[in-house]
Amino acid sequence: METSELIKRVRKIEIKTRGLSRNIFAGEYHSAFKGRGMAFSEVREYQFGDDIRNIDWNVTARYNKPFVKIYEEERELTVMLLIDVSGSRMFGSADKLKKNIITEIAAILAFSAIQNNDKIGVIFFSEKIEKFIPPKKGRSHILRIISELINFEPESRGTNISGAIRYMTNAIKKRCTAFIISDFIQNESTLENALSIANNRHDVVALRIYDERETLLPDIGMIKMKDAETGNYSWVDSSDRRARMIYSKWWNDLSAQLDNNFKRSRVDYVNICTNHDYVRSLISLFKKRG
Repeated sequence: METSELIKRVRKIEIKTRGLSRNIFAGEYHSAFKGRGMAFSEVREYQFGDDIRNIDWNVTARYNKPFVKIYEEERELTVMLLIDVSGSRMFGSADKLKKNIITEIAAILAFSAIQNNDKIGVIFFSEKIEKFIPPKKGRSHILRIISELINFEPESRGTNISGAIRYMTNAIKKRCTAFIISDFIQNESTLENALSIANNRHDVVALRIYDERETLLPDIGMIKMKDAETGNYSWVDSSDRRARMIYSKWWNDLSAQLDNNFKRSRVDYVNICTNHDYVRSLISLFKKRG
């Protein structure tokens, strides 16, 4: 993409998403995520009503009476965006590709973070870590992120969500809020474990982006289908009722398994359809967490 065209697209995304962030999400974002990052402050003797999970067992053993750890809200958070750049993000209608929705949502979250004086960083991943942008503040940093979201070309087309989560867990030592933005098409057996480990150290949120046409196989006869991540083509007879049932079962089973993975790992999540209002979906998620 030419530089002038890229600048125009970056500016267009900035105008739309910064306005949404400032006018709609600022308060919701703050109440949903501020206070989730807590820093250790001091210890004091246990008092009736204190949460026993905060007992400092080392100090308690030393003085032979219970002491609890006191935490205070950190002044700023670190926000990480884990962006799926695998081949399947290019699916969707002409102006509603999953990639476009992912770009807009990521930009909104980035501007919301900056407006709350938080640092923002990005991990682009496919079946490998494609690029890591360390957390920073500032408008120029945000515009670099948006530019990468628009123009980034991955080396691989496959998907390894678990690997990206493990990379983030190892790379970011300080507690952060991590948004995984993906279609979660790959049902990985290691996903729940990776989510659980990451969510114990960080505050993990999953945003599943999908297109309505992915949910069922239409009855329109023979269809030449391409696997966006392998490049392989195959012919499918969509007029075959059994073929449509098998596809529908695959989608429903995938959705149910992901739902279980998120719930068992205690990760907040939301499903966002490309032709629906993602603003409403995000606000609903934020309110649930507030």
